[in-house]
Amino acid sequence: MENPVDFLIIGGGIAGASAGYWLSRKGSVCVLEMESQPGYHTTGRSAALFADNYGNAAVRAISKATKPFLLSPPEGFSAHPILTDRGAILAADHSQIDLLDDAHREAKQFTDNVFRLGGNELFNLAPFLSRAQIVEGLYEPECMDIDVHALHQGYLKGLRAAGGRLETNAAVSHLQRRGKTWQVTTTNGKEFYAHIVINAAGAWADHIAGLAGISPIGLMPKRRTAFTFDAPDDSDLDRMPATIGADESWYVKPEAGRILGSPADETPSAPCDAQPEELDLAIAVDRIESKTNFTVKRFHSRWAGLRSFVADKTFVVGFEPGHEGFFWLAGQGGYGIQTSAGLAQVTAALATGDGLPAEMQELGINTADLCPSRASLQRR
Repeated sequence: MENPVDFLIIGGGIAGASAGYWLSRKGSVCVLEMESQPGYHTTGRSAALFADNYGNAAVRAISKATKPFLLSPPEGFSAHPILTDRGAILAADHSQIDLLDDAHREAKQFTDNVFRLGGNELFNLAPFLSRAQIVEGLYEPECMDIDVHALHQGYLKGLRAAGGRLETNAAVSHLQRRGKTWQVTTTNGKEFYAHIVINAAGAWADHIAGLAGISPIGLMPKRRTAFTFDAPDDSDLDRMPATIGADESWYVKPEAGRILGSPADETPSAPCDAQPEELDLAIAVDRIESKTNFTVKRFHSRWAGLRSFVADKTFVVGFEPGHEGFFWLAGQGGYGIQTSAGLAQVTAALATGDGLPAEMQELGINTADLCPSRASLQRR
């Protein structure tokens, strides 16, 4: 038997890569990725936007812990900034003012930097919105684009620099506790040994737990569809804010010189290589063209990805009771990119037994809200 690593991470997406980045400073790390390249599924299909005013209280606290790292990563982490200014608008039609009121009240609990806009003030900022449909917006100027590729690669580069390794084409077929170590077998016949297994398998996390004889946490993978299309010739994409319908049924944002659109769908799905469906694309085009002045003449690209939630829409982070050395890092939903650094530091603190640093506790991060045995998890 080969010498066991301290931490074997299953999943090379943003969760596994960021956890590996911090854990590789605490001990030996190996990351197993079932695809030929890490980040193929959800991470590589994310149109990420950093928003302070996003998610429940636990999500917002961990986003706050993440933001300083993304704004100022260590020297050499990335050749490009991770965050760039964008701004975001929640856009309401006549029937959605109550939704905007609710969103404003909730946002004010977490930040003072949100503003109601209407009339010329709104349409000067977002001239692409339909004046016949949209009457008011809630503007959050500090929302920022996230360079997901640069962030993911920075984590992986840091993992390797600290002595960690990444194994691709390594889908897990079996997990077994043998004495004080876990034996993990992959479909290509390789065996890996570890003191602690970190289950960061995204939509497949319940499947991985099942292989170890552990009950599922009730993950619900949901498909999100997106596409890009050409912007009008007079568009100023550098100044265009990301814009979301007040009922969260559509959104648009600049993306690599084009416009990204989505119906903001959350269609339940089994873990899979998600693909866009024609109906979802058609729904998105109809919603976007009805609320904006954009015309989608053709798709430049289109894709779908899975975002995995548990019932209370809060992360699941911590050791599985009764199964020594099995650690959950799952249920990131649509927040995994913008919480990656904070969540990875929580993971490293709990997996090593160090406990949460005081500065994280001061932000309101509470392990009881994250643990796999919490009452609100509703495990199956």
